[in-house]
Amino acid sequence: MASVRKNTKSKLSSEEKGKAPPPRRYLLCIKNEGYPASLEVRKIYNALPDAEAGKHGLIRVIDESGEDYLYAREFFIPIALPKAADIALSVLA
Repeated sequence: MASVRKNTKSKLSSEEKGKAPPPRRYLLCIKNEGYPASLEVRKIYNALPDAEAGKHGLIRVIDESGEDYLYAREFFIPIALPKAADIALSVLA
């Protein structure tokens, strides 16, 4: 039986390879009604880009399960972190 060679080449164009990843976006949870096991009030969460969700008043967040889910935008406020905190959190991710 012949072996099949897997394609390991990145599908990114040469232009995309040179670009830096988008900056991380952090949110402070201010409400968790209906999701007490998934969201902790006063905790910082990482938001993921999702333009379609934004059109519907939702935001994609990596929650307590470690997975990304959509939540109402009103559950969070955006925050800016000092550079040292951003670096520390990116190492943990």
